[in-house]
Amino acid sequence: MSASRSMRAVRITGHGGPEVLETVEVPVPVPGAGEVLVRVGAAALNNTDLWTREGAYGRPGDPEAKSGWRGPVAFPRIQGADVAGRVEAVGTGVERSLVGRRVVVDPAIYDTEEPDANPVGLMGSERDGGYAQFVTAPAERVHDVTESPLTDDQLATLPTAYGTALGMIERGRLRKGETALVSGASGGVGVALVQIARARGARVLAISSGAKTDAVREAGAHEVVDRAGDLAGQLRAAAPDGIDVALDVVAGELVEQGLPLLREGGRWVVAGALGGYDVSFDVRRLYLHNARLIGSSMHTPAHFALLMDMARRGEIRPVVAATFPLDRAAQAQEELARRGHVGKIVMHPWAQ
Repeated sequence: MSASRSMRAVRITGHGGPEVLETVEVPVPVPGAGEVLVRVGAAALNNTDLWTREGAYGRPGDPEAKSGWRGPVAFPRIQGADVAGRVEAVGTGVERSLVGRRVVVDPAIYDTEEPDANPVGLMGSERDGGYAQFVTAPAERVHDVTESPLTDDQLATLPTAYGTALGMIERGRLRKGETALVSGASGGVGVALVQIARARGARVLAISSGAKTDAVREAGAHEVVDRAGDLAGQLRAAAPDGIDVALDVVAGELVEQGLPLLREGGRWVVAGALGGYDVSFDVRRLYLHNARLIGSSMHTPAHFALLMDMARRGEIRPVVAATFPLDRAAQAQEELARRGHVGKIVMHPWAQ
C-alpha cells in the first residue's frame, strides 16, 4: 500500500459547531505492525461524535472544560467510531487471510488486554476514525462478520450504540422475566437496548416522545410511556410491581423520579446524561432497598465478542433512519442533533 495514495476524510481541527467539520484529501493510512487497513463501507454516527466535536465531556474537577471523550483531543482528528467494511491490507504480524474479509471494528481502546478490560479511549477521539474512505485498526479489534446477513449499514450501527447497550445490560445483569426500563428509547442506544432486552426475555418498558411511540413499540417495547407527561405516575401505572433494571441514557431528573420505583435489589445503570449530569436523589432509596447505581461506559472486549456473535447470526436487526454521503457530514450531524429520527444515521464514504 503506497503512502502517497490519497483518500477523502472528514476531520475537525478544533472544538466547535458543525462548521468545524472539513472534508479533506489526506494520505491513506499505512497499517503498522499488528494493524489492518479497512476500506470503509459504512460509518454510523453517534452522540459521541457531537460531544467530541463540541468538547462537551468536561474533565474531573472541571465539568465545563472543553474536552474529548477521555481528555484533550490531538487535532486534527478524523471523527467516527463506528465502521463496517472490508480488510484492504494488513501490517506485519497479521494473517494475510484477513484481506478481503468483511469486518466490524471494535472502536474502544482498552486499559488492558483482558476480556473484561475497561475502555479508556475511542476511535474518532483518541485515534483517527471512520469518517474516511480507509481507516487502520489493531487486528485484535477487527471482527470477521463475512457470514452475517446484515448489510454494511446495519453492521456499522452496532459498535457504539449496541456495544453500549449490551454493556449496560450485562453490567445490570438483566435476566429473563425481569422488567427493564429504557429511557431515551428512540435514540441509537435506546433502540438497541429495547431490542437486546426483548431478546433476553425481559418485559420492556420504554420512555419516548409521543410521535415516536409506534416505532419504539415496533422495535420490541411491550409498553411505551410519553416523557412529556407525568412520568413517575405513568411508570407506576405501567409497572405496579416495580422495575428490576433501569437502562438509562438520560439521567437528570429521571434518576430522582425513578429510583423509588426500583424493586428490592434493583439496578439503575447510567450510560448517558441527555437530561443533565447534575443529579440529586434520596440516597436512602439506594441503601434501604439494596439497590445498585451503576455507571456503564461502552463495552468490554467480551461484551463486543458477544455482540458480534449476535450479528453473525442475525439475531438483531438494527434500524437505519437515514444515510448521507461523507461530504455531508455536517448535515448528518445536525440531523442527529435534532433527534427527530428513530434508529441510526449512517454515512457512505464512497458516495458522491
